[in-house]
Amino acid sequence: MGSYIPATGEERQAMLQAIGLTSVEELFDVVPEAVRVKNLDLPEGLSEWEVSQTMASLAEKNRVFRSVFRGAGAYRHYIPSIVKTVTSKEEFLTAYTPYQAEISQGVLQSIFEYQTQMCELTGMEVSNASVYDGATAAAEAIAMCRDRRRSKAYVSACAHPQVIETMQTYCFGSDTELVIVPEKDGRTDLEALKGMLGADAACFYLQQPNYYGNLEDAAAIGEAVHAAGAKYIMGVNPMACAVMETPAACGADGLIIEVHNDPPHALCDGAQSLTPEQFAHTAGKIFRIREAMEG
Repeated sequence: MGSYIPATGEERQAMLQAIGLTSVEELFDVVPEAVRVKNLDLPEGLSEWEVSQTMASLAEKNRVFRSVFRGAGAYRHYIPSIVKTVTSKEEFLTAYTPYQAEISQGVLQSIFEYQTQMCELTGMEVSNASVYDGATAAAEAIAMCRDRRRSKAYVSACAHPQVIETMQTYCFGSDTELVIVPEKDGRTDLEALKGMLGADAACFYLQQPNYYGNLEDAAAIGEAVHAAGAKYIMGVNPMACAVMETPAACGADGLIIEVHNDPPHALCDGAQSLTPEQFAHTAGKIFRIREAMEG
C-alpha cells in the first residue's frame, strides 16, 4: 500500500462530488473560524532510529531495581527463553479466525492446550477459551451465578480495585446489587462475610492471593459461601496455583484466571474455569477434541 489512506485522489474527489462539495476543507465550514486550529506547534518528525535513541536516553534516567515489591497483582516473573520458541511454532500460527476449523487448526490446537493447562493447574473440570481480561471474566461470573431468587453478589474488599469497579459497572447495567465484604488485617473478614450472606446471595468473589499479596483461608470461606447456598468464585494467579492449594480443592464453583500479570510482557487476558454444573452458563468460547467414529 503506497498510502495509509486507501482511497485514491480520484476516488476521494468522486465522494466529495456525490455530497455536493469540491474539497475536504468544505466539510469543516460549520466549525467557527475562531476555534479552528491553523497549525500545531510540533517539532519535526524523527526517523525510527532517532526515536529509539531518544527513548533510550529517557529510560536511562530511570532507577532500575533488581527486586520490585509493587504488588497489587503485578509481579516480575522469570520467563524461560524456550517459551517464546514454543509459542512461536508455525503449527500454532495459522492466520485465520477460529470459527472456521477447517483452516485454523493451529489456533484451535493452541487454545485447546491452553484450556487443558488451566484445568490441570486449577483442578477444575472445564475451562473456556478466555474473555477480554480477568476483570471482565469476574464480572461475567456474576451473571453466570445470578437467578431470579438469588440476585445479590458479594466481593471481597481485598480484591483488585479495578476488578471491583468492573463488577460495579456490569451490575449497574443488569440491576444487580453488589456488596463489598470488608477486610480485616489484610484478609477477607470471614465473620463479617458469614453475617452478610443471606437467602438472596448469588455468589461471592475471592481473589487468591489477594490484592495485598496475602493468602486467604479459601477453604473456610468456600464452606461459608456454600452454607448460605451461594456460588463460590475465585480469582487466581495461575502461577500461584502450582504451589498453593487448588481452587477446586477449596470448593470453588467458578474460577477466574488472570494471565496478564507478567511484566514486562503484559497481556490482557482472562479465562473462566468451572464445574460441570456451571458449564451451560459460561461466557466466551470452549474448544474440544472429538473422535470420529466413522471415516
